[in-house]
Amino acid sequence: MRVVVADNDDTPSAEGIVRDQCNALGLDYRYVHAPARNISVARNAALDATTAPLIAFIDDDEVATPLWIAALLECHAATAATIVFGPVQAIYGDGPTWLREADLHSIRPAFRKGGVIDTGYTCNVLLDRAGMTDEMRACRFDPALGRSGGEDTFFFHHLYSLGARCAFTETALVHEHVPSHRGRLQWLLQRAFRSGQTHARVLQTAQTGRPRLIATAAAKCGYCLVGMALRAPSPARWRHMAVRAALHAGVVCRAAGMPDLKIY
Repeated sequence: MRVVVADNDDTPSAEGIVRDQCNALGLDYRYVHAPARNISVARNAALDATTAPLIAFIDDDEVATPLWIAALLECHAATAATIVFGPVQAIYGDGPTWLREADLHSIRPAFRKGGVIDTGYTCNVLLDRAGMTDEMRACRFDPALGRSGGEDTFFFHHLYSLGARCAFTETALVHEHVPSHRGRLQWLLQRAFRSGQTHARVLQTAQTGRPRLIATAAAKCGYCLVGMALRAPSPARWRHMAVRAALHAGVVCRAAGMPDLKIY
């Protein structure tokens, strides 16, 4: 097993830390400096630096549980899926009560009709590169989305459209400590709005008509706003509905031609 670390900073600031820690742990490693402050550049550098048949991704703000890799491998062996996702469980520390109750930072894939997963995320995933076609192996993260976010959603949906099969296992757990600035409602609304813009990109790639997409998302946004008002007595529930409304608003704006919101 080899560990690949892609450093997106302007200077190779993490090189010494990576070298010292990997040597202390006896790990085979490769450090890749991928400057640009564009997360797609870093993710693509990590892909380009790997040669193994199986590749696991984890983000720099996730902490893996001891059996993380073993659980991903076990699910892959049982399902023969091209892509295996695991859950991300948020840890909120001293954040407000509503933040823990709403739990808007924890991540699991969205299941479509029939239990199908058609997109996902890089913060906890295993890729079977050996089981991919040449066209799949050539796929890369879009640099145009490297500062707005959503590059991973688009990447995995592209793989799915090319025939990749996705699976999910609850046992491949990683944790994410939520910093205080990401625990504010404003940040959550911005992230949801941007996620909606990415979702609109995915739907338009699937040739969903723009008028229909706008009408459907606008109706869902209105439903969420009504639900938000009805849930006003509950700090967690009304905020949850507000975030859902922001997501559908993002779909509407992107389908109407608004540029992607840059939040990174």
